[in-house]
Amino acid sequence: MSRRFDAIIIGAGQAGPSLAGRLTAAGQEVALIERHLFGGTCVNTGCMPTKALVASAYAAHLARRAADFGIVVPGPVGIDPKAVAARQQAVSATARANVERWLRGMPGCTVITGHARFHGPHAVAVNGEVLEAARIFINVGGRARVPDLPGLDRVPFLTNTTMLQLDSLPEHLVVVGGSYIGLEFAQIYRRFGSAVTVVEQGPRLIGREDPDVSEAVADILLREGIQLRLNAACIRLSPRDGGIAVGVSCEDGPPEVVGSHVLLAVGRQPNTDDLGLEAAGIATDAQGSITVDDELQTNVPGIYALGDCNGRGAFTHTAYNDFEIVAANLLDGARRRVSERIPGYALYTDPPLGRVGLTEAQVRARGRPALIGTRPMTRVGRAVEKSETLGFMKVLVDAESRALLGAAILGTGGDEAVHGILDMMNAGAPAPMLQWAVPIHPTVSELIPTVLGGLRPLA
Repeated sequence: MSRRFDAIIIGAGQAGPSLAGRLTAAGQEVALIERHLFGGTCVNTGCMPTKALVASAYAAHLARRAADFGIVVPGPVGIDPKAVAARQQAVSATARANVERWLRGMPGCTVITGHARFHGPHAVAVNGEVLEAARIFINVGGRARVPDLPGLDRVPFLTNTTMLQLDSLPEHLVVVGGSYIGLEFAQIYRRFGSAVTVVEQGPRLIGREDPDVSEAVADILLREGIQLRLNAACIRLSPRDGGIAVGVSCEDGPPEVVGSHVLLAVGRQPNTDDLGLEAAGIATDAQGSITVDDELQTNVPGIYALGDCNGRGAFTHTAYNDFEIVAANLLDGARRRVSERIPGYALYTDPPLGRVGLTEAQVRARGRPALIGTRPMTRVGRAVEKSETLGFMKVLVDAESRALLGAAILGTGGDEAVHGILDMMNAGAPAPMLQWAVPIHPTVSELIPTVLGGLRPLA
């Protein structure tokens, strides 16, 4: 005995609920299956709770700097970790409840709580029942990767998920991994008052970024008292009285760091290992990501994978765009493709990094003449007025076509200002069109035309 639907959606992350909304509005009967928390990574263990923590950490940081602005704050700045934790958990809980309420009240949508596994190419088993549909959409997200480090089985450790359950401050937090998630948590907890050490296997932080960006971010963190241990070629863990020893075998400094808590932030992996994909013949790559074509369909016709589980983007906005692509192609007669998407993202340290398009290294690798424009944040009026002058702006342009190729804005408001460049790139507009815009003063964005006016050959 089985039930039949027009579509089955596995997972209630960023893409799934919105897709359910479009499909049901088109008159289709949809089953949406969620085994744990509605809202996916962003709502529960990613963007929303971590950015709530970033906001609390920024408030503490600004309060300590009150005298810089002529403000007198009596006494030292204190942290109530239980209140901080309660705030970020409330932010997540509210968003999660809203998503679930929306879905359960959606006409034409049957919400099922349980663990879905494929029963065949167009059938899914959940809670002892088989559901069938001509189209199945997989939106199961990802989780923290736990590497096989020597000694890991002998010590307690944290991931980005369990970090959010803390309601006390680590005395010394050791972050294994010097990339986006790790650096955000490192700065958050340093501003809360913890001692923090970042251990990175590579020679610099956030290795996918250009060296000047990595160096500037490292400088920002060092200024706040965060210790960096780079070139940690042989990371290992072992228990110590009252703490955890992290062996680093770096070229410089002591051979190990002893902390009270260890956070593993060494990447993500897709939640695809327990879906029974083999029963449907769905192909995956070496990392476990579901293989999809340019329109997000798997090798099995009628089955699609959206969001973090498809390896085509690891962000909330790319997951939502996956929904937009699939909905437009299936319901609107469009022909949208993932390859048309211009990559953009941010690192939410303070100041933040806004990134779009190609890095400088990628532009050089193209072998075509290019132009570059830069400006330090010390020469951005808005940054000076806020006394937040760390970082810089960088824009890259094709020398012949004048097409915008990419940009990095590391500085106050950089995560917002970069959208001016992203929007122009999406519109296919050349750099001179943006150069002759008249932006609002005083903003960070107003300096983008100035940067473009100072373009020079990329040597």
